[in-house]
Amino acid sequence: MKQPFDNFSKRYDEWFERTKGRRIFEAELKCLQYICPAVQGRWIEAGVGTGRFAAGMGISEGIDPSSAMLEIAASRGIKTYQGYAEDMPFSVQEFDGIMLAFTLCFIESPKKALAECWRLIRPEGKLLIGIISSDNPWGRQYKKKKSEGHPIYKYASFLPLADTIELTKQAGFELEKSACTLFWEPDEICEGEIEIRNGTSQDAGFTAMLFNKPAKSS
Repeated sequence: MKQPFDNFSKRYDEWFERTKGRRIFEAELKCLQYICPAVQGRWIEAGVGTGRFAAGMGISEGIDPSSAMLEIAASRGIKTYQGYAEDMPFSVQEFDGIMLAFTLCFIESPKKALAECWRLIRPEGKLLIGIISSDNPWGRQYKKKKSEGHPIYKYASFLPLADTIELTKQAGFELEKSACTLFWEPDEICEGEIEIRNGTSQDAGFTAMLFNKPAKSS
């Protein structure tokens, strides 16, 4: 079945080459790298899209339902698999880490996807999540675009930050550290130094969170 993102894969990827998109991507990637400077062992990005974030984080594997997106990700050196975050074709505890960068807002069941991450991550492994939550200026603007029928955001469902953290903890993960960025207005272009703050903030458009799977887990 053709995926919605198949129709926009090139347009989506080219947005990151524009001045605004390039600056936003720089901030978001810097924030993810801030709390996870180096991935250790075998990692995969679930919802890898065109592979920009995976490549930037040094993650060499990615899964996504869109074949068109995966084609672009493969051109960036990512080993790709076609599938869904809620039902990934891998064995129990096969990975040392999984990244979900903007994935939770584009899937039908975040709860099921987080349970699947729990199944696949080894004890003491990591779950790296990057989100734009609904309760900040960026999330509110994206929700407005969704209501107006934006070709990409109409498929998204943005959650409050606290809900995302709670769902992830309910899956069994422990929050290790977090950081946030995008402290400028969504319609602006940040021309100065990109600010990264420890922790979370309602003023931040983007939040990165590193969770741990406790060693006692089986």
